[in-house]
Amino acid sequence: MSAVIAITNQKGGVGKTTTSSALLAGLQQRGNRVLGVDLDPQGSLGFCLGLDIDNCATIYDVMKGAQSVRDVIVHSECGDIVPSNILLSGAELEFNKPGREFLLKNALQELQDEYDFIIVDTPPALNVLTVNAYVVADGLVIPMAPEILSLLGVAQIRETIDTVRRCYNSRLKVLGILLNKFNQRFTLNREVLDMAGQIAAQLDTKVFETKVRTSVSVAEAPAHGESVLTYAPSSKPAEDFQALVEEIIAELTPRKSEDHT
Repeated sequence: MSAVIAITNQKGGVGKTTTSSALLAGLQQRGNRVLGVDLDPQGSLGFCLGLDIDNCATIYDVMKGAQSVRDVIVHSECGDIVPSNILLSGAELEFNKPGREFLLKNALQELQDEYDFIIVDTPPALNVLTVNAYVVADGLVIPMAPEILSLLGVAQIRETIDTVRRCYNSRLKVLGILLNKFNQRFTLNREVLDMAGQIAAQLDTKVFETKVRTSVSVAEAPAHGESVLTYAPSSKPAEDFQALVEEIIAELTPRKSEDHT
């Protein structure tokens, strides 16, 4: 059965898509079958992996019942992708029937034995798309940049997580908070790390041991349609994301073992 991980933070610019593509690449490099699902109307995950997101069927078609999820899967060097584009931006108004929180879970049901990991890239908002991601997820990874506004975005997620646990998905777990663009030498970075630890305790989770350092390669990789792991495998961020993959596998392995017992 697939382990589903949602990458989430309602603040934009914190590295959600970079993290999603890196996890896909790192997990696939370890021999896992991986699927990326783009729930962001900006379509960043598919675009960054070189897909033509404006001329293909997307997760929007799946959620409105026009296509099966199998029919919209596109192959990339980092694994299979269910892409998104701007059509998804009307989801909040269009998907308004009872049970709308389960659209993604129902769509992915038929794929649960075909992938080892499903990575869901969420929009920078706490809306029906994000709730759909939380409902289907086993775990959340919360990336944040070392800045105060990013920290605020993390703090505001707690209410949504509690609601989803209470009403839709009691097994939902926050795997950890991930600090992106981190530089230990900067005072603000160290201060945000301390505050992130406090928020992690409130979410009953941790700050990942791995901190992703900054590099121009992170910005360059999407222009080449690649993850930073495949574009610049020797770069500092690539090394850090590889370490993150190991942390996440270690976190989820007991759960995957329990699912098979």
